[in-house]
Amino acid sequence: MINIKKLKPFWDKFIGVAEMLSPLVDLGVRLWVANVFFTSGMTKIQNWSSTISLFENEYAVPILPPEIAAYVGTSAELSLPVFLVLGLITRPAAIALFAFNIVAALTYPDVSALGIKDHQVWGLLMLVTIVHGPGKLSLDHWIKSKFFN
Repeated sequence: MINIKKLKPFWDKFIGVAEMLSPLVDLGVRLWVANVFFTSGMTKIQNWSSTISLFENEYAVPILPPEIAAYVGTSAELSLPVFLVLGLITRPAAIALFAFNIVAALTYPDVSALGIKDHQVWGLLMLVTIVHGPGKLSLDHWIKSKFFN
């Protein structure tokens, strides 16, 4: 029979370490997602005519004309990750990237099963940030502690 009371000090130590690492994990999640989308945006601006062609011929973005969709999409991929990295207006940035991620996954007709899984992972990581917040290693946390406490 396991004596639960004897395990309590070990459990408390584990929880203490997990809480200590939590800000680093929060930052790691934000950096991972930011890297994925920022890298994609950088690829798009390296060859703009190719990007416009993709939006005209490959991506089936609803409502927006292809050129406008290219500008909006690329702008989102380049700006929103900066907010994630800084941890500034983090939840709104994560919500916007979450929606962007869904549109990207749905509008690219040749996305593979592995590509869908990537989009699911990125979406899940953004949901963690949306629900949990940016964590202590963020400008949001600093601003809140400095001006709203």
